[in-house]
Amino acid sequence: MKINLKYFASVREALGKDGETVTTQTNTVAALRAELIEKGEPYATALANPRVRAAVNHAMVAYEVAIDEGDEVAFFPPVTGG
Repeated sequence: MKINLKYFASVREALGKDGETVTTQTNTVAALRAELIEKGEPYATALANPRVRAAVNHAMVAYEVAIDEGDEVAFFPPVTGG
């Protein structure tokens, strides 16, 4: 299935792109993230941090959430502020 990926902030900077479309057989955000990390650099560095957050179709989710054909999955670092 095809999934649309979006990358934000330092994740985007590490990958050098703000998004892409990938074909995957995974069915959860966690499995998709693991598949991307297994591709090696720069994905390994950008996504391996356990504090990287995910959203599916513009809603914050836990990594165990299922994904479906055509979903948009976004990865971004935790937001800090003051």
